[in-house]
Amino acid sequence: MFSSGDNVASLSRKPELDLGKHWRAKLGFILMSTDLAAESDFNEMVPDGVGIHFTRLKTEDLTTNETLARHINYIADAAARLQPDTRPDVVSYSCTSGSIVIGEEKVMAEIKTGAPYSIPMTLITGVVDAFRELEIKKLVVGTPYLDEINTLEAEYLVSRGFALLDVQGLNLKTGIEFGKVTPGYWKKFAVEINCTDADAIFLSCGGIRSLEIVEELEIICGKPVITSNQAQMWSCLRRAGIQDKIEGFGGLFSKAGKRLMSKEASDTS
Repeated sequence: MFSSGDNVASLSRKPELDLGKHWRAKLGFILMSTDLAAESDFNEMVPDGVGIHFTRLKTEDLTTNETLARHINYIADAAARLQPDTRPDVVSYSCTSGSIVIGEEKVMAEIKTGAPYSIPMTLITGVVDAFRELEIKKLVVGTPYLDEINTLEAEYLVSRGFALLDVQGLNLKTGIEFGKVTPGYWKKFAVEINCTDADAIFLSCGGIRSLEIVEELEIICGKPVITSNQAQMWSCLRRAGIQDKIEGFGGLFSKAGKRLMSKEASDTS
């Protein structure tokens, strides 16, 4: 029995240690401070034995090319805060439009500065990975963005070799508005912009509630539906060596992504 004034003297023991709860892989995501969707999306998609860790980037709610460009000033610090002692396998900047406005190489260089032990990623990198895995050439794109952002995104995708049959934005101004658009509206919007010649539909933005209608949309439209968080999660998992076929989030997750299965692949993509 312990009495006040006694010193605790524990018996010598040898605790059993293993690789921890997240023994297969750990993924880190740098989210916008205004993002209302990504955390729940990633938690729904994550397989057993894989850890997901989040940090928030201080961002302005007004979403323009100018405000997105300022994210670069905070990415290295955000990456450094993502479980540095356990070293995530992959760290991804979770903003589609910001990845394009700033540029993938600049974003990944900042992530490497903050987390040199991790594979750096951006959301748009994961989207392009998904398009290539599914051999998509022609697509339609729906976004919540202002048209100044839509124009840059269209230019970026064309520069990567994709034909854009239509690009339509909702011209919303703030990240909070993005997250309040209902999944039902995204479904209706996607069906509206779909066209017969498109190989796929892309719903762009990590802060929108589109993940939950992917499967239904693929059945309705008879083609792949790619969303930002779905593509990002798929690519991060594959780059970390996780090939699980996860049901409920579209046909993309049936693909192994063999070209993304090594650090060398990620460094040269």
